[in-house]
Amino acid sequence: MPIEIKRFEVGPVITNCYIVYNERSSECIIIDPGAEPEKILGFISDNKLNPKYIINTHGHPDHIGANKEIKKTYPGVPICVHRDDAMLLTEKQAVLTVFFGMKYGSPPADRLLEEGDELEITDLKLRVIHTPGHTPGGISLLDDKFIFTGDLIFYDSVGRSDLPGGNAEELIDSIKKKILVLDGKITIYPGHGIHTTIEREHAENPFL
Repeated sequence: MPIEIKRFEVGPVITNCYIVYNERSSECIIIDPGAEPEKILGFISDNKLNPKYIINTHGHPDHIGANKEIKKTYPGVPICVHRDDAMLLTEKQAVLTVFFGMKYGSPPADRLLEEGDELEITDLKLRVIHTPGHTPGGISLLDDKFIFTGDLIFYDSVGRSDLPGGNAEELIDSIKKKILVLDGKITIYPGHGIHTTIEREHAENPFL
């Protein structure tokens, strides 16, 4: 049974939340539950899925905003984030709260991720790639055929580096040295907007 990917657009800045699941085993991974927990939880319930991980590609409010409600429903499911962004889950940051127009806050991380860590469900193994630049602890999650890049790279664009903790040089380095070197046929599932491919962004992205 192939892996399925369900995308939701949630919250005031239209963040992509992904549920990655295997219908055969019903196991799933929730990536960047940024807002509208009822939408995310409804899909999980309707499809009788069994969440195994909540993964935040980084700690900005629009990517962690539904952590609390999902954790409340599934208290045994670990919240996973790179150790360099762990403090962003619980730290009160007025500037970012106003910027994103969202209430801030999440339970603390249960698992701190590092480069090379692997997160598995049946027939799927996602490898953690540390891709700083948008935030110090930004990560991408790589499978053989697709990659979730958070706010690192988008269709015809790249992530912001002007928010607290951002670094423009690191961001471009992360893209060029850790993403563009991968198989060009790999599909990119970004934190905002439509999916694309590594091959396309390598050839067409005006920021690279």
